[in-house]
Amino acid sequence: MNLHDWIDELCDALDIEDADLDEGLILDVAREAAHNVERPAAPLTTFLLGFASAKSNGDPAETERLAAIAMELAQKWDRPAGAKPSEESDVEVAAEADVQTAHEAVDGTAADLTDED
Repeated sequence: MNLHDWIDELCDALDIEDADLDEGLILDVAREAAHNVERPAAPLTTFLLGFASAKSNGDPAETERLAAIAMELAQKWDRPAGAKPSEESDVEVAAEADVQTAHEAVDGTAADLTDED
């Protein structure tokens, strides 16, 4: 199964019809958030991008505009990737070892969590 098959199956499972999905754009947004903010920012950023996009009925041009905003914000983020959350942060972030263990539990293999692109 490849990424496109996964997307098709997931859309069917989630009862999403006619998803005009630019997976390259979404992956670019996720990469910027992961590298410039921190890893957990990637899925949260793409989720929020999807939420914002849904408010415009998934219009592709609006989704691109929103993605550009998210990427620009991530690129300007003032904390380096991997920096510890600030004192005022109320979000607990899982340790990388915990994430590795979760990946192993899901697929039975060690996931490569290095930042190589």
